[in-house]
Amino acid sequence: MPRPKLEVADIFRAYGPAYRRENAGHLNLPQLKVMSAIETCRTAALGGHVAACTRCGHEHIAYNSCRNRHCPKCQGAASRDWMAARIEDLLPVEYFHVVFTLPAEVAQIAYWNKAAVYGLLFKVSAETLLTIAVDPKHLGARIGMTSVLHTWGSAMTHHPHVHVIVPGGGLSPDGTRWICCRPEFFLPVKVLSRLFRRLFLEGLMRLHQTGKLRFFGDLGGLAEPDVFATHLAALRKTDWVVYAKPPFGGSEAVLAYLSRYTHRVAISNHRLVSADEGTVAFRWKDYRIKRGDRMKVMRLPTDEFIRRFLIHVLPPGFHRIRHAGFLANGIRRDRIEKIRRLLDAAPEPAQTSDEGTRDGNDERHAKQSCPKCGGAMVIIETFLRGQTPRSRAPPWEDAA
Repeated sequence: MPRPKLEVADIFRAYGPAYRRENAGHLNLPQLKVMSAIETCRTAALGGHVAACTRCGHEHIAYNSCRNRHCPKCQGAASRDWMAARIEDLLPVEYFHVVFTLPAEVAQIAYWNKAAVYGLLFKVSAETLLTIAVDPKHLGARIGMTSVLHTWGSAMTHHPHVHVIVPGGGLSPDGTRWICCRPEFFLPVKVLSRLFRRLFLEGLMRLHQTGKLRFFGDLGGLAEPDVFATHLAALRKTDWVVYAKPPFGGSEAVLAYLSRYTHRVAISNHRLVSADEGTVAFRWKDYRIKRGDRMKVMRLPTDEFIRRFLIHVLPPGFHRIRHAGFLANGIRRDRIEKIRRLLDAAPEPAQTSDEGTRDGNDERHAKQSCPKCGGAMVIIETFLRGQTPRSRAPPWEDAA
């Protein structure tokens, strides 16, 4: 896919300084760091290397990436590396995709308490699946899962939800058998939804009782225990969204999905249409439309676009990809090998999708052939932050 003509970095470089001045005191340190990282990504400010063609001598300067997990340009390489490690975990079984979404009333609380509420979302969604799956009335097996947190909707609004990828079956309670789920059916979503709602509200109440929640503005009254209890009581009467999609069509489809979703950020550069001092236009999908073309173009004031992007910056050290059940870190390798023996199956070869690697990495130019003659490109010089690469002939010419 060709490089986009407009990038989030271009918007931040052009209009970020004014946004910082106008919102001084309202931006936290992680948000400021993300802005700075994106602005300097693939520029001389981070250093880089010079690659030259061994045949014609053509030189190309490649600047280092910021490697920030919120940078749209840096997620391709990160996704590829992560996917290479996940290939070994694939099993020759059906895989299911389950989505747990927080109601708007809880999302408002999460907005000011990201680490606490997002962490609770991970914990409760996994516990819900594990609990229902091990119940003999349903699957009667110990399952495994990979969960990915997204905090945005297509319009970049705050919409926290977890995508969970689950193999279609699990180990028997005594660990001696692999129990498959019914074809094209994993677990009943209504049962999942009710347990998810109960466990999450109980966990939210514990966070409040232990003083781990903060409230501001219109939510300030929720700091009072009685008001908070009343607020949660109303949520117990509403339906919570748990959505189970049809099973994937094989392991390649699982990898293609994961490569698109695991390292996604609030908006990709390829969705941007235009930007100026007053407005940013980008493509978005209107899920309210059930039939026909859902893709539309949204135009936001430039400062609102930046604000929406920054509300999805995660707390430092917060993991947005987590594993549970027999895929939990520490036991995953042993459990996968045991399950393969029970299934009498060898590791299934699979290929990663190119969609998650469209931006490449810092060494992509050195590995590509020369754009002028097709010769091999090799690195002839590296330079540090702020340095300017020296202009010199390739080493094979010096030797001559």
